[in-house]
Amino acid sequence: MSPLRLRTLALLLVVVPVGLAASLYSGPGRWWINNWGASLAYEVFFIGVAFLFLPSPSRLGAIAVAVCVATCALEFLQLWKPVWLEAVRSTFVGRAVLGNKFSWKDLPAYPLGCLLGWEIIRRFVVRPAPRRA
Repeated sequence: MSPLRLRTLALLLVVVPVGLAASLYSGPGRWWINNWGASLAYEVFFIGVAFLFLPSPSRLGAIAVAVCVATCALEFLQLWKPVWLEAVRSTFVGRAVLGNKFSWKDLPAYPLGCLLGWEIIRRFVVRPAPRRA
């Protein structure tokens, strides 16, 4: 496995528990952390997954834009309530990936999360800090 893919995988191993912790958090600022914190991690995660399969630094911007468009589309998809889709959303994984309730307040988190994901991958995966001797 290439060093780029290994660093991307390491990033995903950090982002997943951070996102789950944000989703399950119940302390002060709960609404913000549950919604925006988890959404930011969600965007970083999906950019990381896409970059894991297409580890091309020149494609990173396009990946971030594609993830932003896809997740915004998923937010609007929450307005559609067919029985089969509601059955998927009734599971933890379905809720985590597809969401279960449309909210205009969630939409700004997606482009912000994509910018964050693009910057994290650009800085720490594509151009990691040099090793000290």
